[in-house]
Parts: sequence; structure tokens; C-alpha cells
Amino acid sequence: MTISMDDRRKAFESKWAHDAELRFQVEARRNRALGEWAAARKGLSGAAVEDFVGSVIAADFQEAGDEDVFRKLRSELHASVSDAEIRAKMRECLDAAMKEAEARLK
Repeated sequence: MTISMDDRRKAFESKWAHDAELRFQVEARRNRALGEWAAARKGLSGAAVEDFVGSVIAADFQEAGDEDVFRKLRSELHASVSDAEIRAKMRECLDAAMKEAEARLK
């Protein structure tokens, strides 16, 4: 059985779309976890937590990459929370979201 170039192109496009969707889901889960962490650090509760989490998720749509989320968290958190702590939490939440996604795929 031979695979035509058109079939290969379609397969590649399908994989690219799947990978992009998976990246989006992982980043959204990471941003939700970051928002919940930051809300707890700010002492928020109830509806204020969901509002804040939504604002962190929305911040990720400002530009490509993670710097928009970092800037949002940096501007919202007290100065006693270091940049290194924020970035470490971003990595931790991303790792957890990736493990969650991998578990769902199995």
C-alpha cells in the first residue's frame, strides 16, 4: 500500500492540529492552577477566586508565550513573592498539567 503525498499532508495537518489543541488544554490547566495558587496567596475567596482565575487565563491571550501570564501574576502578587517563586510555580503547574494530559491519553 502506498501513501500519497496528499495523504501524508493530511496526516501531518491532523497531527499538528491535535498537538496544538493539546498544548492549548495544557496551558489552560496550568493557568487555572496558577490563578488558584495566586488567589490563595492574595487571600481571595468565593467568587473573587473564580474572577481572578479568569483574569489569569485571559492574560495568556495577550501575546504568544508565557510572559503575559508572568506579568499578570507579578502585578497582582505582593513584592514578598519573588520572580523566581512565580516562575518556579509556573513550571510546577505546567508539569502537573502535562502529566494530567498524558494520563488522559493512556
